[in-house]
Amino acid sequence: MIVRRFRVYGTVQGVGFRPFVYRTAAALGLHGWVVNVNGHVEGEVAGEPGLVEAFTARLRTDTPVLARVRELRLAPDSWAPVYTGGFRVRGSVPGSAAVRSGDIPADAAICATCLSELEDPGDRRHRYPFIACTDCGPRATVVEDLPYDRTRTAMRRFPLCGDCAAEYADPADRRFHAEPIACPACGPQLAWEDLRGEEALRSAAGTVTEGGIIALKGLGGYQLVCDAGQSLAVAELRRRKRRPAKPFAVMVRDLGAAARLARITGTERKALTSPARPVILLDRHDRRDRHDRRGADPIAKTVHPRLRRIGLFLPTTGLHHLLLDAVDRPLVVTSGNLHDEPIAFEDAEARRTLAPVADGFLTHDRPILARYDDSVTQYSGRTRITVRRARGLAPTPLPLPAREPVAGAGAQLKHTFTLAADGRAHLGPHTGDLAEVATYDAFRTSYSRLRRLTGIEPVAIAHDLHPGYLSTQWAREQRVRRIPVQHHHAHVAACAAEHGVRGTFLGVAYDGLGLGDDGTLWGGEILVADLRGYRRAGRFGTAPLPGGEAAVRHPSRTALGHLLGGEPLGSPRPYPWLTRSFTDRLDPAEVAAVRTMVARDVNCPRASSAGRLFDAVASLLGLCDEAGYEGEAAVLLEAAAGDEDAAPLDHRVVRVHGLWVYDCASTLADLLARQLDGEDAPRLAAAFHLTLADVTAELVGRAVEDGAPRTVCLGGGCFVNRRLLREVRPRLRALGCRVLVGGQVPVGDGGISYGQAAVAAARLAEER
Repeated sequence: MIVRRFRVYGTVQGVGFRPFVYRTAAALGLHGWVVNVNGHVEGEVAGEPGLVEAFTARLRTDTPVLARVRELRLAPDSWAPVYTGGFRVRGSVPGSAAVRSGDIPADAAICATCLSELEDPGDRRHRYPFIACTDCGPRATVVEDLPYDRTRTAMRRFPLCGDCAAEYADPADRRFHAEPIACPACGPQLAWEDLRGEEALRSAAGTVTEGGIIALKGLGGYQLVCDAGQSLAVAELRRRKRRPAKPFAVMVRDLGAAARLARITGTERKALTSPARPVILLDRHDRRDRHDRRGADPIAKTVHPRLRRIGLFLPTTGLHHLLLDAVDRPLVVTSGNLHDEPIAFEDAEARRTLAPVADGFLTHDRPILARYDDSVTQYSGRTRITVRRARGLAPTPLPLPAREPVAGAGAQLKHTFTLAADGRAHLGPHTGDLAEVATYDAFRTSYSRLRRLTGIEPVAIAHDLHPGYLSTQWAREQRVRRIPVQHHHAHVAACAAEHGVRGTFLGVAYDGLGLGDDGTLWGGEILVADLRGYRRAGRFGTAPLPGGEAAVRHPSRTALGHLLGGEPLGSPRPYPWLTRSFTDRLDPAEVAAVRTMVARDVNCPRASSAGRLFDAVASLLGLCDEAGYEGEAAVLLEAAAGDEDAAPLDHRVVRVHGLWVYDCASTLADLLARQLDGEDAPRLAAAFHLTLADVTAELVGRAVEDGAPRTVCLGGGCFVNRRLLREVRPRLRALGCRVLVGGQVPVGDGGISYGQAAVAAARLAEER
């Protein structure tokens, strides 16, 4: 008989790992024990050598669905003539926060077995909204400390009843050591005003059916809910929430309901039903194919105005399932917040902030300990593009070559932060835009909590170059080393680090705006880089942004900036007779004011921005002169392009001071000429996408000819645009390039903090 000690690191607490170890050892007739220690699992197993080998192999291959084994350490075997006592699960052993080694599990949507119990009239958890087991339920939003045990979660206030205690202690039961375990007799209770349980659910469902708006307490915060088919209800939600145009996510009962609304690939089906249950952006069916059994479109046009795509997701909790069953209609389910504020997650906060929005509150008495909004993803073929990394995905760690502990402070928009150490990075949940005091406070609170749970104390914090970003100002207040990282370098470094690129690569960074190392605004960049640094190899031509931030909110101003003050690179600016049809539909006073600002260079910062060029084209085509939300013009331009085919627009790439520069003026002149000839907006929108893909290929090709590597990392919010990504990748592959794009890390500004941490870790390693 041999004795083998083992330690398992990764996501191995709160995911049923100890019960799995117990059952595996017991099935093989082995003796020993297993225990949670701080953030990892360790134990000892004894038996015949062949059986011990089989046990060790299963620790790697047969783990629970939510577990992620990062490392398995085995001590040298010893011999024992006798080892008795069977196999048992020991009580957890707390350790020092400074040496924590575990990963915090993300929340997991209700599993198929729990859903079956929820719907079974003979089950004691029939219609219990908070049903959970070792494979599903709250995790990151209820954990207080590690090791992950019930006494260190929000569930500690709910003592187990006899039946639940028996399940919890029974190694043969699927709820053996399931910390979120509860039932109607001992667990959280549903409430609506003075009503409880089923009465509360019926009253809330009645409000939604009658066209009202409810605030529902979800896993990571409050959600605002209304009937997705009632135009007046959706319009009222927009008015109260101060969200005039940005599309809403829709929750549907099951895959069948989703398939009736949108085209879904096999990859998207798996993602919709995964434990993460993200919102997935999908292509809607043609109008004639998406009617419900009543003969009407079950989704009001105002849910996703002027867009061909819709964000769909399946229920994440038993409560969501019960509400959908009661209403029997697709539901708008959106973040419980007001415009630009973080999602509300504390009961008193929710009552205060959402009272002007909601007609009632469907809540419960289980505390939410951490704020996690819904995750948002989409797919380009089989490639996942993460738009927002939050509930279900965060804070599951990602690989990152960090020896010393570091942090990334993030950017200003779509903010996240990152804590990294020991080869892995914890990307914090989506916070939002750091413009409001409440959002900034939410960032600081979330950072402090994750730092405590992970035990990571950074020796350096990386931050953006922009001094006006609140994340930069926060970093400067911390009493550790600060490492400034250029915005677009962070974008492409995030992609490279996710894919394990260690050497030099070619970065293509297309986004809205980021401060360059020369003090100007960048946004259409070709960089030769590694994780330590970069050099600029190419860029887009610059144009003024009349009014600065005002131009971001008013794409018509950006368009005027390009027409009146685009960088002189050899192509003539569009003739006045070409631009007249555009300027004639604008306010003459504003046109005159912008003309004066550009001529005198007053409050007109110049930018080489791909994102702002998208804005300009959207305005020129009459799609968006004033943006109701960040990125709206580009979203509408992509929607207009759809799958249209068209001839690319004219474009030129020229050499300027050692850089390859895209001359935008020739493209805009051709667009206006073809518009004047009667070519419609969809074809011109498609032509613009094809043109940018050709431009990207030419810029990359010129850089490769100059000696740049053929590994290309794409980054920046413009690559959320599936049409652009679909056109760019094959063109770069035709050049012999390996093309990478972020999948787990958000491709937009939500991934900046991860890229910053990667750069900081590389620079510290270089100094060693």
